[in-house]
Amino acid sequence: MHVAEAKEQLETKFNWICDSMDNVLKHALGNRPNSEFVFDPEGKLVVSRQWSSPSELRADLEELVGAVQTETTIADLNMTPLAPPRTAATGIVPRVKLAGQMTPVLSKPVMEASSDPYYVKLRAEVDTDFFRTGYGRLYLGFFLDPLYKVHWNNRAMPVVFAIESTTGIIVADDSGEGPDVRVAADADPREFLLDICDDSLNAAREPHELVVSVRYFACDDAETFCKPVSQTYRITLERDRDGGSRRSSDGRGFRPIGGRFFGGSRPGSRMQDMSRETERRRQSNMPPRRSRGRAR
Repeated sequence: MHVAEAKEQLETKFNWICDSMDNVLKHALGNRPNSEFVFDPEGKLVVSRQWSSPSELRADLEELVGAVQTETTIADLNMTPLAPPRTAATGIVPRVKLAGQMTPVLSKPVMEASSDPYYVKLRAEVDTDFFRTGYGRLYLGFFLDPLYKVHWNNRAMPVVFAIESTTGIIVADDSGEGPDVRVAADADPREFLLDICDDSLNAAREPHELVVSVRYFACDDAETFCKPVSQTYRITLERDRDGGSRRSSDGRGFRPIGGRFFGGSRPGSRMQDMSRETERRRQSNMPPRRSRGRAR
């Protein structure tokens, strides 16, 4: 679908090569985010570069097949910049500010009998303190997939999520909802910051798992449908080697979203109580108390 969209939008005439959904080729070639490889017509690897270099690539190609008579520049292409194909407004909902180092973790859709595609894609990140101390923050970002050309229907219910822990982890706010947006429709992501705590002591060092369910109204930009959608994701709290990285900004702070308190634990909150109990058990080598996140 990505290739088909690119061909239509860019009106390209060259051949495209697309990796599998599991990134089999990327993994086989070393997982570098911007690597570069040149193969000869027989399929032999003749150039391997960890980071793409246009000038070095041109020199390689000139050595392999000869120089071109006239080099084409970007200006020669006379390309018109393409705006994202959106009809719904963006920049309406303020983005959550992240401070410190966040690590993308594995998240996969739980395929169900419903024929609805996953209009919303989940990005999950955990700050590095969690892996070091057992306490930290979980970032959940629900992003509309531009391939499906849909938007949020703000006249209906807001985005609602719920979390169930399957391996003894505490989530301070294991359910919540998105903000009350005044415009009728928008395409901004819905983001949440949640305090989490390892309550199992995780003696086996096995990755924690969380099941996240989300409900929302999706409407297509062509205004041919508008319907409620329910979807489920399974998050594994281990690094996603295909998750990439992004810069974080300062000033994350406490932030109320949709009437619920997200982004930090209030004094005397359940998270702080559980954190203190878990730390006491850890220091005294007491057996872990089996716990599950609350379900609402």
